[in-house]
Amino acid sequence: MIKSLSIKNVVLIDKLDLEFPKGFVVFSGETGAGKSILLDSLGLVLGKRADVSMIRAGEDKLSVAAVFELDKTNKLLKKICDEYDLEYADEIIIKRSLSTDGKGKIFFNDQPITQKLLKEIGATLVEIHGQFDNQGLLNPATHREVLDNYGNHKENLQALSEKYFAWKKVQKEREILQKNLETAKDEEENLSHWLEEFEKLNPKENEVENLETKRKQMMNSEKIAENLDVAYKALSQTGVRSSVRQALSAVARLNTLLDDKYSALGEVLDSALINLEEAEEEIMQATSEINFSADDINALEERLFALKGLARKHRTLPENLPEVWRELKLKLQGLNNGENNLAELMKAEEKAKAEYLDLAKVVSLLRKKDAAVLDKKIMAQLPDLKMEKARFITEILPKDECFWNEFGIDEVCFKVSTNVNTPFGNLNKIASGGELARFMLAIKVNLAQSSDVSTMIFDEIDTGIGGATAQAVGEKLANLGKNIQVMVVTHSPQVAALSSHHFKVEKNSVNNATFTVVVPLDEKQKSEEIARMLAGETISDEARAAAKVLIGA
Repeated sequence: MIKSLSIKNVVLIDKLDLEFPKGFVVFSGETGAGKSILLDSLGLVLGKRADVSMIRAGEDKLSVAAVFELDKTNKLLKKICDEYDLEYADEIIIKRSLSTDGKGKIFFNDQPITQKLLKEIGATLVEIHGQFDNQGLLNPATHREVLDNYGNHKENLQALSEKYFAWKKVQKEREILQKNLETAKDEEENLSHWLEEFEKLNPKENEVENLETKRKQMMNSEKIAENLDVAYKALSQTGVRSSVRQALSAVARLNTLLDDKYSALGEVLDSALINLEEAEEEIMQATSEINFSADDINALEERLFALKGLARKHRTLPENLPEVWRELKLKLQGLNNGENNLAELMKAEEKAKAEYLDLAKVVSLLRKKDAAVLDKKIMAQLPDLKMEKARFITEILPKDECFWNEFGIDEVCFKVSTNVNTPFGNLNKIASGGELARFMLAIKVNLAQSSDVSTMIFDEIDTGIGGATAQAVGEKLANLGKNIQVMVVTHSPQVAALSSHHFKVEKNSVNNATFTVVVPLDEKQKSEEIARMLAGETISDEARAAAKVLIGA
């Protein structure tokens, strides 16, 4: 429940600190006094979007803070806090500020959070129903979710969602393979022809790079041969090896005289002699490799031309030809094996669909059972709301397969009949303004029993009704307030009279400045306020007497 709310510099509110009790709490006041500002301020700490236009004129920042007493049964809030590593105990404090430059800050127990996360948290703490919020229930697109929230079969719905997406995943895989097979069949003749070309040319890994290197050698073969010849003659004709042998013999004689003192030097000279001989052989080998003929050069050029031509044909680089070849082989192989793979995917798709449909039927049956209970409870509320002849049903019809989704195969729609022997129709087409408000209250009173939130706020949902009907609405709200905190913004004296706590919202002017204030009323003040609500600006003794009667009723 909401324990307290502190507001600073929000539109007409300069500074306001409120303590909220448990039970059925009413806010009243003249039109324009600032009741909507109070709700907007509360909305800020519940995650609604903030706008700089909400900052009081002449101020540079607004701020709102709220303290919530937590219900230990609120598992959804615990899940969110665990997921985002937010610490909390029996109470949480949410603070939010916004500057005129559009920059804002949000804190959850002094831990900074985002507006999106705050909205998730706020939805677990407070449920707000406004006079225009009824539009949500008037839209049949919301009815399935409303019924599911009432039934609270979260595990089945989660499993249904998983099975739906598993089915759609296999279905997509099958569609892609089927499309690829159709394309591949159109290309089958081309594939066979292209593979024949590759097999005939037989491109190898790194072949183009090697051929380019060899081509460079061929183009410079004359200069290469000339320099190899110079190197060979330098080694073979100048007596280098003979000189090294002489040096080696001299060092050997020294080692004999000096007990191998220069053995290391001898090893160096011996290695040098071996290296010289190997170098001479390498030069001879290199010389033999550069003896290219004109035919060799032509053959190499033709090979390069063929490889580059094939690469252009397949819009790739010559060095990628072996990879393209492998892909073509796999594509043809896939075509050959594709029919088998497609058949397997079709079986998997059929199985996934059947599993989804089986669970969807279970969920549908649960919805029908929940709907029967909800319909019965709402019907039980209607006589108390002076709608003895009205009827309410939850219509559940199967959707066409093309409209199946992760929520199942049902089309859910709330329908009403306001008189005996009149056909059922949608809420917005059958019910009048006053009837609509009473239907909505009957629905919401029952839905509140399945809600995890411990505070519900009703903003003028009693608009358009009065007298005994308003009295009945007040009684419903008062009964709801026995289990959870119920806050109601109302213009109805019958509703206000049944509250356990009453706040009056007023607008005052001081030194040409206008302020909204919220005043908690004692029993005497409450009676006077209800008399004002009955009589208007001029309160008569008769109105005061009627107010006392309402409060004592």
